[in-house]
Amino acid sequence: QVQLVESGGGSVQAGGSLRLSCEVSGAIVRTIPMGWYRQAPGAQREMVALITTNGITTYATSVKGRFTISRDNPKNTVYLEMNSLKPEDTAVYYCNAVQYGLTSWGKGIQVTVSS
Repeated sequence: QVQLVESGGGSVQAGGSLRLSCEVSGAIVRTIPMGWYRQAPGAQREMVALITTNGITTYATSVKGRFTISRDNPKNTVYLEMNSLKPEDTAVYYCNAVQYGLTSWGKGIQVTVSS
């Protein structure tokens, strides 16, 4: 079983920055694709950023140019650097990973951006 633990969330004023981390543990035999999703109250969960085993990244249009996803394979950790944060970025952020066609999710971490 793959386990994901997010950290680095919190509250910040508009224009500020936060860095989220997702540490992976469990039954992992190799580097696996990972991503960050978010869900605002009353809204559906949406993709924020993805990163493949080869380091290829994909971003939601709403965050492109402001957020950066990266990974440190020796540490089994994926990061989401969030800059120029906006109130609409407020949501619970979830880390996910896919292995053998199965998706694992972290418990989520709150990010609140005030104006």
